[in-house]
Amino acid sequence: ESGRREISFSSHLKKTILAVPGVLLALFLRPRLLRRSAWFLYGVCLTLVVLVPFIGVERNNARRWIDLKVYDLQPSELAKLGVILILARVLQANRLKRAKDWVWPVALVSVPVLFILRQPDLGTAMTLVPITLGMFYLAGARGRTITGLILACGLLGLCAYQFGWVRGYQGERIETWLSSYSAPSLIEGKDGGAFHAYHARTVIGNGGLFGTGLGEGVANRAGYLPERDSDSVLAVVLEEGGFFGGSALLLLYGLFIGLVFASAAEMRDRFARLVVGGVGLYFASHLFIHCGVNLGLLPMTGLPLPLISTGGTSLLMSL
Repeated sequence: ESGRREISFSSHLKKTILAVPGVLLALFLRPRLLRRSAWFLYGVCLTLVVLVPFIGVERNNARRWIDLKVYDLQPSELAKLGVILILARVLQANRLKRAKDWVWPVALVSVPVLFILRQPDLGTAMTLVPITLGMFYLAGARGRTITGLILACGLLGLCAYQFGWVRGYQGERIETWLSSYSAPSLIEGKDGGAFHAYHARTVIGNGGLFGTGLGEGVANRAGYLPERDSDSVLAVVLEEGGFFGGSALLLLYGLFIGLVFASAAEMRDRFARLVVGGVGLYFASHLFIHCGVNLGLLPMTGLPLPLISTGGTSLLMSL
């Protein structure tokens, strides 16, 4: 019971009410208006990201939020929308056939990524990579080129870890992740660096096939699992809904993403097709990383599951 009281449903309800008009706004938007406004919207999103170090509030050793009194705005979330719009704008007449065709798109993505990494917010920066590569592919980039970029990103990440370019706690998370594939090592570190990973996998295993029932899981009743309403919400779903309940959620979410891509495929307007494809990539990348982190397939990083996790800016962005 004490664990449940830590989660404020009224706060999330307030954020939901404030975010719902986003759906109504989206219904009346037209591709022509978005195309004309893409540079302006990208500039607004980038400006907010740049301002975070100066006017943002710091929590858990990270400065990512701007206090709006009503709720905390996370500009890095809005930056994803800005990147999708600006890439669609510059790629609508660019099929990435020549080397110089890559300069503008790569530069426009790199700037917000570098500022987001400085906050630091590795999870958000990670989601921008598959969104960008996916939109490059949708724009006409060759598969071999995309594969090369993926390998280059992997090599860059490996070098960042090997040569200590990452922050101390980020390196510790990677080391914890590598060692946590062994059950004894995971248990040994449960009171240290592996605390979050240990409790996430413990509650997932506790769910079994059919789950413990809504609100009856250890994660909610004891409150040991960190960020169980946001970054670890999948672990709670798998504990209380079990394998079948969690699988049903993931299948529905996958169907939702598939329908977004199907909608993009039917659009004749290239700009609109790229925007909607980018939105599908946004949800797909979040689903992949969120699931990978909670199941221990990826290093621990904070990333919500859109439309399921709490979080005002994430919900606003999604709607």
